[in-house]
Amino acid sequence: MDTDRFADRLADAVRARTAVAPLTEELDLTVDDAYAIQDAVIERLGGRSTVAKLGLTSRAKQEQMNVAEPIYGWFVDGSATDIGQPLQVDRFIQPRAEPEIAFLTAEPLSGPGVTAAHVLTATAAVLPALDILDSRYAGYRFTLPDVAADNASAASFCVGDPIPVAGIDLRLTGCVFERNGELVATAAGAAVLEHPAAAVAWFVRKLHARGQTLPAGSLVLAGALTAAIPITTGDVVRVTLDRLGSVELSCR
Repeated sequence: MDTDRFADRLADAVRARTAVAPLTEELDLTVDDAYAIQDAVIERLGGRSTVAKLGLTSRAKQEQMNVAEPIYGWFVDGSATDIGQPLQVDRFIQPRAEPEIAFLTAEPLSGPGVTAAHVLTATAAVLPALDILDSRYAGYRFTLPDVAADNASAASFCVGDPIPVAGIDLRLTGCVFERNGELVATAAGAAVLEHPAAAVAWFVRKLHARGQTLPAGSLVLAGALTAAIPITTGDVVRVTLDRLGSVELSCR
């Protein structure tokens, strides 16, 4: 497999804001191949930050994208959109937004046996988050290896204030997702692999399989609580999570 050629294609699509055909239309791509391409794409875009994102961790997302297991990606440096800062949607090809719960780690996590309980013990805080997706494939049409190679459609993100996780049952954390003041969807934390911390544990085990660990001080967006929605100039999207607060983004 020509990893460099396919990584160049995806990195160029990001820079030019031009969609391309799925890689699997041209080659038989395994998930391991896809993560090798992802690594090369991230390197071409300036290197990864300490912020990871999980994808396809909810039944809603798996049904929306017709896949059957999670994926992960890394935000590159400069991806964050701060609270109160508008999201410049013309930076992207076909942006979408989805609500998530983010975990800030206080301790490193590693190994094949990491569980949700380990994740919660190692968590400094949880935060409400908006994940901004931008598939580099035309019409969001892809297989699981395609989207893994495309860095899990990572584009931008915004998080709210950190909240200690002690005493909060994240499975029962209610989510209200709005666009332009209108209700889009509701959900609970259990929509993400039955518990958002279980999604982070899956991620750590996946990293271990690739000889990697999750360092202390990492921020992990645990996956969408609802299906993603398209956003455009003038939109305002907001997620409100019980006991965790809210975060809002205006699109410019």
